[in-house]
Amino acid sequence: MRRWRQNLRFLAAVQLLPALESGEETLVGGQAVLEGVMMRSPHAWGIAVRKPSGEIVTHSEPLERPSEQHKWMGWPVVRGVMTLGHAMTLGFRALKFSANAALEEISADHRNDDQSNDNGSNASRDGDHGKNKKKFEITGWMAGVNMAFSIAFFIFMYKYVPLVAATELKKMNPVFGQQFLFNLVDGLIRITMFLLFVWGVSLWKDIRRVYEYHGAEHRTVFAFENGDPLETAAVQKYSTYHPRCGTSFLMTVMIISMVVYMFIPVTTFWARFAERIILLPLIAGVSYEIIRFAAKHRGSLFALMTAPGLWLQRITTQPPDDREVECAIVALDEAMKLEKQRGGELVIA
Repeated sequence: MRRWRQNLRFLAAVQLLPALESGEETLVGGQAVLEGVMMRSPHAWGIAVRKPSGEIVTHSEPLERPSEQHKWMGWPVVRGVMTLGHAMTLGFRALKFSANAALEEISADHRNDDQSNDNGSNASRDGDHGKNKKKFEITGWMAGVNMAFSIAFFIFMYKYVPLVAATELKKMNPVFGQQFLFNLVDGLIRITMFLLFVWGVSLWKDIRRVYEYHGAEHRTVFAFENGDPLETAAVQKYSTYHPRCGTSFLMTVMIISMVVYMFIPVTTFWARFAERIILLPLIAGVSYEIIRFAAKHRGSLFALMTAPGLWLQRITTQPPDDREVECAIVALDEAMKLEKQRGGELVIA
């Protein structure tokens, strides 16, 4: 049961992946994972996960920034698409690591239970059998199936269903067939469904804890950006709402997409569905530039556009306890150790 519960938590977290991570590659950022936090600097990433026993396990690796490998990946709009893809790939790996950290302990508990039930005459034979049991983990094919399901879920829930609903409303009343009104209704339905999903899963205690780790990640990034010592008391004084959050990014994407669709003169159902898929990278790239600009110019008009994402963080981030903040600090320390070894220079803006 614990194994299936952990797999279900992993699947739910994958659905929330874009909302839990920040896609900025020139600054320190991170992502909440299952019972932990992943932090990344421009040239390294580190993750800290707390096992059910209370032990914190860590992992870190160097990173290569896409824009440093290929100059064209640093072009405006293009860099947003590349950074998002890079962040999603890394975030998925971090989620897999966190899920397997808990499953490894579940496996150990099962082996211990098996060995404790052995009688004296069979203790050696059965004990060896228990040690040789295959440990529980999120395998490569399981991760692939989860990712494929997540992509299909995203397209179905946020592209197909809102379009069907808007089309049915147009059949009921021709006024909804107007280009502006049709896409406005389609966009509002999409946003409503997203809000209901984010709020609905927050009622699950396990996902609420992920939201708490999300808050810990934000507070730790704020403390780092302000030059404060990475200590629990110093970190806890900061807000859990950060402008470079994936939640803000998703809300900006939904708002921008609603506007873009209004100016594309297609009228058939499948043409509209195709444009929503084809234009997604472009809209994501533009949204990235808006988030990037708004983070540096808090009083600008673009900052107002990202305000709904900050409001939504009242759900996707929750006040963390000291143990959760400790994980975020450890994760950032792990990333910074590698960053300094590689001679990286952080740009705080």
